[in-house]
Amino acid sequence: MTLTRVPLSLSLSLFLALGLVPVSASAQVYKCVDSSGKISYTNERAGKSCEALSNAQAVSTISMRPPGSAPASAPTSFPKVSNNAQQARDQGRRQVLESELASEQAALEASRKQLAEQEAIRQGNEKNYQKVLERLQPFKDDIDRRERNIEALNKELSGAR
Repeated sequence: MTLTRVPLSLSLSLFLALGLVPVSASAQVYKCVDSSGKISYTNERAGKSCEALSNAQAVSTISMRPPGSAPASAPTSFPKVSNNAQQARDQGRRQVLESELASEQAALEASRKQLAEQEAIRQGNEKNYQKVLERLQPFKDDIDRRERNIEALNKELSGAR
């Protein structure tokens, strides 16, 4: 293989000519699938599992706020609530939560009573203790659900203004 020297003037004129030609600013985008099947898109080929996407496809971008910049504020036409109105709303919300808590606590006591009644009953077809457990399980599930509801309501009330 022999290299041919190109005169400097020709090199310079080619360089200038190429510099005047507009260059498209599109980058190659690859669709990559990892071993778990997760799909990611990147501008760098990450391995054999990446395939180049056509440059003719439309690509949408999401611009992010620069780090440290403040989030957008609400528009000036956004409705404002007075302090009195907000306090009234908060009080109404607290009353609703407290009434729900009271009814849930009453229902929990009723469910515990039903479970105790059912535990005292022994049916004739329940010679196997597993059948007793299966019959009592819905009552235990109801108690668990009600206890979780009470816990969630207490948590909500503790965060309420």
